[in-house]
Amino acid sequence: METIPAYQENSLINGIKIFHRLFWAFVSCIYAFKFCKPIVQVDGTWLYGKYKKTLLVAVAQDGDDNVIPIAYALVEGETKEDWSFFLRNLRKYVTPQSNICMISDRHESIKSAYNDPNNGWQDPPSKHMLCVRHISQNFTREFKDNALKKKVVSMGYSINDPTYRYYHREIGIVNLEALKWLDNIPQQDWNQAFDGGSRWGQMTTNLVESINRVLKGTHNFPITALVQSTYFKTGTLFPTMGKRHTSILASSQVYTKTCIKFMKLEISKSNCHRVDSFDRSNHTFMVHETVVPREGRPIGHFSVNLPNKWCDCGKYQAKHMHCSHVIATCLA
Repeated sequence: METIPAYQENSLINGIKIFHRLFWAFVSCIYAFKFCKPIVQVDGTWLYGKYKKTLLVAVAQDGDDNVIPIAYALVEGETKEDWSFFLRNLRKYVTPQSNICMISDRHESIKSAYNDPNNGWQDPPSKHMLCVRHISQNFTREFKDNALKKKVVSMGYSINDPTYRYYHREIGIVNLEALKWLDNIPQQDWNQAFDGGSRWGQMTTNLVESINRVLKGTHNFPITALVQSTYFKTGTLFPTMGKRHTSILASSQVYTKTCIKFMKLEISKSNCHRVDSFDRSNHTFMVHETVVPREGRPIGHFSVNLPNKWCDCGKYQAKHMHCSHVIATCLA
């Protein structure tokens, strides 16, 4: 907790301090983060009661897609100093690991606080990436074009360079100024195709938005009651999760339901393709698509030659797209 000196008019009152900022995190949440995906989403929301402050929240997600709030702070607003206070303590007490990916909106105060070496996010190294939803909202305010907004979102979610270039070209055809606006944002900060897997598929700050909605009823509470509310809600969350995970372990289930669902989906896709030949040295293989999933009819085969720049491991997944076009995704 931080306090500031108390003044009466212009005179300092000795021996009295005034509440200024507060950071708190619970031990169970700090311990749980060690077993979560190495991502953290941060955002702020206003309080509506007697104390007109801002509540800053950081959340994480485990392997079963459970959302876990890991830290909170009460600050005056969303200035660089307030975000520095939050991010510095978050880094020190909750997320000291290397290669953490922090996702936020484009607020300049967050960017400045993150880049401040005194706040600890540069060493050990981490990454700061942007919420695609906030970028699309900013884009719409700037250009008032909902059709292009959809292409911007698709561009952000692109999983590879060819798809990214397709939407990049489509936006440029319609509005060059809009394209220049987007090109001013570094690709690796908001495009999935260039994030190196650091985002774990998390393209927005929706997780922290959901926690803000859970806490909506507490936004008009006094400070002490608000902190107590987060404690009791956390105290309800972990026993519930614990019972569910205990039953999973007791049933000898190896993977989470989320993981099993994903594997079944990928297996169903692979049943429609068969690799007939593969040349690892030349990165060339022939894929035979046995059935068109929507039509239930067999079709012919096609060959694919992948340039070495895609991947050196030679492990690819081919997907049949429009006509005979194929995109490849590294499976390593």
